[in-house]
Amino acid sequence: MGCRAVFDAYYVCMEDRRTLAFIPLAALIAISPFIFHGPSCGHDFEFHLRNWLEAGSQWRQGILLPRWDFTAAWNSGEPRFVFYPPISWIVGALLGLILPWVAVPIVFIWMALTGCGLTMYRLACEWTSSGNALIAACFYMVHPYMLFTFYERAAYAELLAAAWIPLVLLSVLRPRITLPGIAIPICLLWLTNAPAAVMGSYALALFGLVRVVLNCRGLKVFRAALREGATVAAGAALGIGCAAFYVVPATVEQSWVRISMPFLRGVRYQDNLLFGHIGDPAHDAILRSASLCGVSLVAFALVAMTVAYCREPATQLAGQEGKARRRAIVSLGLVTCCIAFLLTSPSAILWRHLPKLLFLQFPWRFCAVLGATSAALLALALGRTKLHPAVAVAISFSLTLALTLGGNTCFRQVCFSSFDVAGIVDSFWNGERYDYTDEYPPVGADGEKLQHSNPSFWLAKSPTDSAPARAGSDYSVAMSRRLEFTVTTPVARFVVLNLRDYPAWRITLNGRSVGAGPHRDDGLIVLPVASGISHIGITYVNAYDSMVGWIVTTVSAMILLFACRRTQHATWG
Repeated sequence: MGCRAVFDAYYVCMEDRRTLAFIPLAALIAISPFIFHGPSCGHDFEFHLRNWLEAGSQWRQGILLPRWDFTAAWNSGEPRFVFYPPISWIVGALLGLILPWVAVPIVFIWMALTGCGLTMYRLACEWTSSGNALIAACFYMVHPYMLFTFYERAAYAELLAAAWIPLVLLSVLRPRITLPGIAIPICLLWLTNAPAAVMGSYALALFGLVRVVLNCRGLKVFRAALREGATVAAGAALGIGCAAFYVVPATVEQSWVRISMPFLRGVRYQDNLLFGHIGDPAHDAILRSASLCGVSLVAFALVAMTVAYCREPATQLAGQEGKARRRAIVSLGLVTCCIAFLLTSPSAILWRHLPKLLFLQFPWRFCAVLGATSAALLALALGRTKLHPAVAVAISFSLTLALTLGGNTCFRQVCFSSFDVAGIVDSFWNGERYDYTDEYPPVGADGEKLQHSNPSFWLAKSPTDSAPARAGSDYSVAMSRRLEFTVTTPVARFVVLNLRDYPAWRITLNGRSVGAGPHRDDGLIVLPVASGISHIGITYVNAYDSMVGWIVTTVSAMILLFACRRTQHATWG
């Protein structure tokens, strides 16, 4: 009973528990086109699949928490796992260990959609019956932007993060706000997808502000409202603290990489406001699809809000339940309007000045939050209307099937043979090379100047020399491990490693620690070696920021456990 009290925010209404069984089945309907025709190879499909392959490969080598992606950037690597939140690539890599790779993306999507359905069902149960909650959950799983996310974009981390957004809404819309209720979903967001975490944090702040304003009536209530606002802020800080083992290094080490590289024409906020165009047909087509998703969700949410608000007098609900419903309708409506404004050109001043908003790049990403507010308003519009379970299931499945077929028709992306699952997996295990990620090259590294066929290393007379067509005969090499080797040369030379320089690398030459040598435009490590035998070792060392992050996470987790126990005692004491 105590555990149930602590995690009360994540328990579903028990009016009809059997309804829950239909959510995984509805998710199965949503992925049925993938089962029969294979996954949709959207924009980020290769990126995520290679993340999963690399993480699984490093696990097999005993690296439990990878930081460096060795195979990216034509095998010169990048610190991708420092900056990309861990939950999505851990889940994908785990699936890759137990399933055939051709099934991994499909199962990943099914799991993410099932999570989305379960959390939205829990949120909807605050205001409606179990049958109506199932309808709202199915709508959330396959609303237009959700389909756009996993069909056209293949943004699997963002898709998985959508499962936590209803919990953020629940934490601040339910009658009693608790510290754990806020902290847990915020932590999960930050560990799943950084843009979704930024959006979720802003949504939480908006809902918290609206709640404080709506509750400020009289001095006594004003103080209570301020305490609730303080709880929201403290819960958000605690959630970020629990994710600090990722957040701190990713924040501190931004100065080590070219993190601003994505702010180029076509991927800036000003190029991606509703129905904008820059003259690039591919970009403008994607923006048009995203804009239609956003407009349809805003329109749907406003209609549902109107219906829900007009139904309220008829329900004749009094007391706390009626107030909570009206407050939820107003809060969801106001936040929907705020997000709709952020999608339009007049909001440019906010995009320029609000912290971290620039890093979203695409304003239409806020449609992920719009999907949650729309589904929640749908639940409020349906109210306490009783539907026969068979009718609720029929409506839910029909809605899921209709939207899925529409998404498959409008958003599905073709998989070419070299970029489908089998092609990417074969490419990875055969050592074939691929491009770098725009935002992760270390400072001073120009990815355009990397040679695509560099050997693991070579000896050069000058530190800026390119790799020779074939190894010379004036030196010999003995490789013991991937990052440990011995070079024998009769004269002094420079060793050029096909590994991009990064402050976290610790390099030893004949047992003594050395820094990287002269600078190269391609960012590769250069080491001067004397004649004779040189033993070179390279180790990735977690910097001080990683240690600080783990300390903050440990302390925050202890505070969270203490807060859970206090919540338990307050609930059952």
